[in-house]
Amino acid sequence: MIRWEHLDTAAVPGGDELRLMRRGHEYSIMAGSIELMNSRLSGSEEALATLTQARLAGRLRPRVLIGGLGMGFTLRAALAAYGPDAELVVAELVPEIVAWARGPLVEVFGTCLDDPRTRVEIGDVADLIRSGGPWDAILLDVDNGPGGLTRAENDGLYGHAGLAAAKTALTSGGLLAVWSSVRDNGFTRRLGQAGFKVEEVGVRAHRGRGARHVIWIAAKP
Repeated sequence: MIRWEHLDTAAVPGGDELRLMRRGHEYSIMAGSIELMNSRLSGSEEALATLTQARLAGRLRPRVLIGGLGMGFTLRAALAAYGPDAELVVAELVPEIVAWARGPLVEVFGTCLDDPRTRVEIGDVADLIRSGGPWDAILLDVDNGPGGLTRAENDGLYGHAGLAAAKTALTSGGLLAVWSSVRDNGFTRRLGQAGFKVEEVGVRAHRGRGARHVIWIAAKP
């Protein structure tokens, strides 16, 4: 059996430490004993992009903000789904994750960071929500979902103030899409209270198989 190899460590500002692990051609990013993402399990993160694009089909020059680079699953799916006139901005808080994408994880990422439609910003996605709009879609795959895990400040994205900021930053009919590893009825209620039309979609971790994850697609009227 091939053993896991620890490749690198990164500190999350105000949060936990992340470890990049490799076993053969399989990669994992861990926070403590919890696996945040695995290179073999990409289905639900890809769905975050494809479900949103399907509901925005027909928009000219869509501007999409992706919160969290991770292993690039959402970004690559968005690049495949959107046309040549799209603008895809990725906000990543941890600089080492961007360095991993161009280093040890390059076989996972391929050339997606070099696509002319892609721009990566190092920093908090909340700052781009407040200052970088208007956005046609905001896709959040941050901290395992609204429950939070690695950084207490991320809770602000999913509270009443964060949802109000996202709604303000969206174009008319724009979409806020949020990935989570678990259901959260309280978050569904907060989306409705913020004035969004809410759709909750169950997805599998890997293209119809594996753990059940949740994506909320919240439309601004």
